[in-house]
Amino acid sequence: MCHAALKWRSMSLRRYLAVALVACAPLAAEIRSLTILHTNDVHAHLMPLDNHLGGFAYLASVIRQERANCTDCILLNAGDLVQGTPVSTIYHGLPVFEIANLFGYDAATLGNHEFDYGWMQARKFITIAKYPIVTANLVNAKGELFTPKPYVILKVNELRVAVIGGMTEELHTLTNPSSMGDWHTTPLVEAVRKCAAELRGQADLIVLLAHIDGNEEQAILESVPEVQVSVTGHLHTGLAEARSHDGRVLVRVKSYGVELGRLDLKVDTATHKLADWKWKRIPVDSTKTAPAADVAALVDNWETQVKALVDRPMAISKREFTPREIKSLMEKALCEETGADFVFINAGGVRDILPKGQLLERNVWNIMPFDNMLVMGTFKGKDLPGAVLNGRKVDPNHEYTLAVSDFTAANQSTAENLHTTGLQFPHQIGMVRDLLIDWFRKKKVIE
Repeated sequence: MCHAALKWRSMSLRRYLAVALVACAPLAAEIRSLTILHTNDVHAHLMPLDNHLGGFAYLASVIRQERANCTDCILLNAGDLVQGTPVSTIYHGLPVFEIANLFGYDAATLGNHEFDYGWMQARKFITIAKYPIVTANLVNAKGELFTPKPYVILKVNELRVAVIGGMTEELHTLTNPSSMGDWHTTPLVEAVRKCAAELRGQADLIVLLAHIDGNEEQAILESVPEVQVSVTGHLHTGLAEARSHDGRVLVRVKSYGVELGRLDLKVDTATHKLADWKWKRIPVDSTKTAPAADVAALVDNWETQVKALVDRPMAISKREFTPREIKSLMEKALCEETGADFVFINAGGVRDILPKGQLLERNVWNIMPFDNMLVMGTFKGKDLPGAVLNGRKVDPNHEYTLAVSDFTAANQSTAENLHTTGLQFPHQIGMVRDLLIDWFRKKKVIE
């Protein structure tokens, strides 16, 4: 009897220890799903393009269709929501942020063009947005962040998704200095690593949402392993395929809201890494998608106001002009309007094509949405930059007049502009857009 009792007690003890060990063991890793819908560089294109792609009301419909059957979705925007059409230029971006609130963004970051109307206006955008806007590497002289927070932690499908905002370090060459005050960028990789360290133990997945160039994209992908996902903007060309490195992924879609990105993830909650991912680009085709009624109503309201200001006929274009051709056409037009010997327009200052047929003032607003002023200086031939001469011969000791935008004058050292320093442009001629409209009206026919 005693032997049987001891045997029973021994078996019970083993069972107890086994249960205790299971109870004390760490929970098994879970694989949880997450879908990131994303946009970038929409640039205030409220209406579809001439190819019928894009348009805010149609983009909203595609977003809602994707979210309808997705319980684990978040929607992100990688900057440059504004600047590119008259409604943004005339009203300094405010209607664009008002309408975009209907998209249902969960988080966004700023782009360089959010500062085209001055840093105080960019602050207004942050206030108007009904979602957090984050940037980790944009500070003032005191080191204070421009946005309220460098990152936000979103809760979805029991995942803690940290979204860190980032801005290109080239911001100072992409804006007029007067629009920035003492706000400036700090090294991107360093700022992201700092945030990632702070987030240790607080997040199951770290996402970088950044408005950055190609070199910066590569640097993050290769050297910041804590960031498993990068959603980027600034380069208007979308990726044909997602880029990956050591299991991490980077995605970017085309500009102007012509497509929506969808990144489907499987997240390992134990390793905080991706177990799997799939990415696709979803076209926003206004011929195949019904517009979202609430967004369409707001778009129509603002477009009606703008039409009265910019839909005035100017000239007839005998053919379509590409952006490269428009650059030369603008330089010719401004030479004729001002009497300058040379005019230089940076390629990034040409934002649209010129269509065949009846041209409206709107077309010039779309080509040149910036409120840039034309400024002029006088220089000896030997001091004219090669980018201006473009192979043309000049007398090295003769004086010539050169006109450029105030943006180019302020950023003349960059490769996209004059690639030189020290040139002074003391004479302000007028707004580039107004000068171009006057020239088109006088020409009547463009060939």
